[in-house]
Amino acid sequence: MLQELSIRDFALIEQMNVDFQDEMTVLTGETGAGKSIIIDALGLLAGGRGSSDFIRKGENKAVIQGLFLIPDKAKTLAILEEVGIENQDDGLILQRDLYRSGRNVCRINGNLVNLATLRRVGETLIDIHGQNEHQELMRPENHINLLDSYANDLQPLLQEYQVAYDNYQKLATALAKREENEKLWAQRMDMLEFQVQEIKEANLRVDEEVELKEEKDRLDNYQAINKALRQSYEFLSGDTHDALGNVGVALESMQKISDLSPKFGEIAQCLADAYYTLQDASRDVYDQLDEMEWDENRLNQIEQRLELIYQLKRKYGDSVAEILRYYQKIVAELNEMQEGNGDSAAQKQAVELAKQKALKLAQELSQKRQGIAQDLQRAVHKQLAALYMEKAIFEVKFKKGSTLNSHGLDKVEFYLQANPGESMGPLAKIASGGELSRIMLALKTIFSQQQGVTSIIFDEVDTGVSGRVAEGIAEKISQVARNSQVLCITHLPQVAAIAQHQYFIAKHVHDGRTETSLEILADEARVKEIARMLAGSEITDLALQHAKELLKLSAKIRQQIK
Repeated sequence: MLQELSIRDFALIEQMNVDFQDEMTVLTGETGAGKSIIIDALGLLAGGRGSSDFIRKGENKAVIQGLFLIPDKAKTLAILEEVGIENQDDGLILQRDLYRSGRNVCRINGNLVNLATLRRVGETLIDIHGQNEHQELMRPENHINLLDSYANDLQPLLQEYQVAYDNYQKLATALAKREENEKLWAQRMDMLEFQVQEIKEANLRVDEEVELKEEKDRLDNYQAINKALRQSYEFLSGDTHDALGNVGVALESMQKISDLSPKFGEIAQCLADAYYTLQDASRDVYDQLDEMEWDENRLNQIEQRLELIYQLKRKYGDSVAEILRYYQKIVAELNEMQEGNGDSAAQKQAVELAKQKALKLAQELSQKRQGIAQDLQRAVHKQLAALYMEKAIFEVKFKKGSTLNSHGLDKVEFYLQANPGESMGPLAKIASGGELSRIMLALKTIFSQQQGVTSIIFDEVDTGVSGRVAEGIAEKISQVARNSQVLCITHLPQVAAIAQHQYFIAKHVHDGRTETSLEILADEARVKEIARMLAGSEITDLALQHAKELLKLSAKIRQQIK
């Protein structure tokens, strides 16, 4: 239920904080006082369309906050868990900020959310009904959901059907995709088989390309390498230039005098290091010369191998590692396609079996719905009779489809004959004004408990009725309030009197600005407001007495309803 509403810089409201109670609360006041502003604010909290026109003149943004108490097992909790919002206690805070620039900021328990998420949560908390806006009750496509929700014992069968239907859809979609793309399927398999074979035959290694390029460089530069090695060896250890021998002679000479001076010893050590280093270098050069071999066939092999790797890289990746990763991927895809490339007749048979199972459950659903519809019709007739529409005929019309859908085979729409002699027609089209208000209240009384919405708001749904019909509407709204918190904007004294709580909304001018204020009424103030609603601007003693009697009578009716 809505526990607290905070509004700032919204329309004619500068600042307003309202505490709401459970059961039924009415909002009354003169025409044009701004009663619908409260409903507009709640509509925005429920994810309704926002506009910068809502922002109070001279301000940059409007802020609306609502604190809701959430009962256990409410639909709201499942949605909060799905979107990852924690709700550690029973309280849930929705906030909507409207900016002059057109930007919207939505929050749930302080967490930023998008408008779609706010709407999903808000729709489980707030259900707004206006004279010409009856939401799902007035949308024929939702009538089958309302019918199904009327009978709890239907839910297990409905869930079983939906599982069977989803399985049938999955299999049918796979078969259709296969049949429609059979040629593409075969082409894809041929291509994958070719690619797998091509990469497999290449027998690639990750470091192979680097090694081949190094070997190719050596073969390509054989003459230059050979010449450099021979020259180096000749200068190090050759007959003409024996650098190593000369250093050895110098080392031997310095070692003879190394004991005569520490400096001579250092020079001798340096020469020794140089000698052994040159000796190692000479040996390495000799080994490289010994290994040097010109093999034109090997160069051709390397070039062919590198060309193969280049061609594979051009097709499958920028490196050998990428080619091998792609190979693993297409091997897996090919295996999957080969496994699923069984007999199409068997696949068709599986689809048909799944369809027959879903069809059988759909027929069971349809049969059960027929009985549920009869119960619902009787319940609606009982409610309409209490609203002085005892001659009206309500009917649940079935149109059996030829194809399965998520609901089965049935298409359901509510029909109504409001008065004897009139034609039976779709509920969404034939009712208007006061009749529509009573029809909606009859259905709302029946469905309020099943829907599980915590706060139901009626925005002048009693327009166009009076007298005993107004009394009947008042009783119906009070009855709805037994299962859900009800907020009601009304001009009818009968409806205002039957509520447990009443607020008075007024419009006044302060410092040259028009503002809307709200005041809770009790005792004599409430009697005066009911009297105003009865008599108009001039409140007489008779009107006051009538108001007191109406409040007492309404209290007795509430007790009877409970």
